[in-house]
Amino acid sequence: MSTSSGADREHPTSGGPGAEHRIPRRSRGLRHPGAESAPTRRREWETPTTALSAPGTDEPDAVTDTLARRGANPPEVPSRVALPEPPRHRTGPAEQRTRPVPARPERAAWAPADPTTPTPAGGAARRSAPAARRPDDDLDVLGGLGAPRSEEPADDRPAGRRRMVWPIVAAVLVLALAGGAFFARDLWGVVFPPDFDGPGSGHVVVQVADGDSTRDIGESLVTAGVVASARGFGQAAEDDPRGRGIQPGYYDMARQMSAAGAVGRMLDPASRLGRLEVRGGTQLDDTAGVGNARVPGVLSLISEATCVVEDSGQRRCTSVDDLRRVMATTDPAQLGVPDWALDGVRRALPERRLEGLVAPGTYDVRPGADAASALTTVVRTSAETLEAAGLVTKAAANDVTPYQALIVGSIAEREGIESDFRRITRVVYNRLPIPMRLQMDSTINYPLDRQTLLTTPVDRAAPGPYNTYLNFGLPPTPIGAVSTPALTAALSPEVGGWVYFVKCEKDGASCFAVSPEEHDANRRLAQARGVY
Repeated sequence: MSTSSGADREHPTSGGPGAEHRIPRRSRGLRHPGAESAPTRRREWETPTTALSAPGTDEPDAVTDTLARRGANPPEVPSRVALPEPPRHRTGPAEQRTRPVPARPERAAWAPADPTTPTPAGGAARRSAPAARRPDDDLDVLGGLGAPRSEEPADDRPAGRRRMVWPIVAAVLVLALAGGAFFARDLWGVVFPPDFDGPGSGHVVVQVADGDSTRDIGESLVTAGVVASARGFGQAAEDDPRGRGIQPGYYDMARQMSAAGAVGRMLDPASRLGRLEVRGGTQLDDTAGVGNARVPGVLSLISEATCVVEDSGQRRCTSVDDLRRVMATTDPAQLGVPDWALDGVRRALPERRLEGLVAPGTYDVRPGADAASALTTVVRTSAETLEAAGLVTKAAANDVTPYQALIVGSIAEREGIESDFRRITRVVYNRLPIPMRLQMDSTINYPLDRQTLLTTPVDRAAPGPYNTYLNFGLPPTPIGAVSTPALTAALSPEVGGWVYFVKCEKDGASCFAVSPEEHDANRRLAQARGVY
């Protein structure tokens, strides 16, 4: 009879045939050498000395060494389990240090295999089918040398990732609040657009381009500091029945005006700047009108259009003398004179070289522009108008150049009324090839800056390039602005053999004749009617 330790007496390691040996759950996997079926249970007074160590280490079997010192047979450790070396300066179980075993099965790849079910004594051991495993089953190896099992599943998310959640949530909330505030501000601006109070102060020039919408105008005003918002200006323009009547051009506005005040000011003709209107027959220079009246010429109109009101209230304009000096000294091509007129313009007197090249119409000149810029703007715009009327393409049909056709049209403009333009131009074209002097009173009065058709014998006897009583052919330049009807008459004169005409009606209509005798009869008729 052999002597066994307390553990052996309490838990026999062998039995008779058919005896069933039960292995405590926390002792699964440990066997005595040579007795694979003998169960082993950890005594309650034995404290775990160490945890599992990773495979591939050279650390000794600490559990086996502990059991050996207590007089027990050392258990067999599965081949897949390696135990770390215990601390060298160890005084007791309380000072032992352990390494935590990972709680997740995938991180304990080196854990022991599933335990096997013991077989009766003398029988061959067979591996039973593995039971369903829980994540903490591997901690039961060696009698539960791992950390105690937790009832709640561990949080698989890394701590750093969990710490990043709240800052992200806070950032999203801040962005949502900021977006809501931004949307609310925009919505408030749509419903109640900002606006200034009062008529404003100072002077600022604002341009309305051709084709600008009300919103475009409002944005220009906002840029210039006139109104607070383009939307507010648009609403004010819609509220005013005349709001859509704002025309292209330049306007004298004040800074920080109310939207309604800005609309009203732009509708006031007095606020227009840079605008000039040229009528048919207007000359470059001022001319004498009825009585002591003076009719402004093209140069005076341009000078007035360049005026700008400064913040001090003073007007600053480009003078007529500056315009005349630039016209006389600058190459005509640089001032926008078209190619078809360059030859005639360069032969003309410098102070009259741009005569007739400014067609009747409305022009917009930038306020504050210098002489060269102002002249160039007007001449180029006028050239487009003249060319659009067919001056270049139709002049050759009458054996004249476009510039000569412009001269013929200017004579018709000053000599008669519109209903007679086509017959007057026919008279001119009929006299040129004879040759016959034109004898036009309008050409005599042109250098004298007079609008009347009356001349004296002294006037008609004074020599000069524009005296058609003394000279043959056309004068060197047009004698005024040529309207579209007069230009059309010069390009398409009425068919007839007239070579004479005289004003014979008080409404300005003329009587035309082919022979000198017929012309004398018309003159007597005009005198009888009191025309002259």
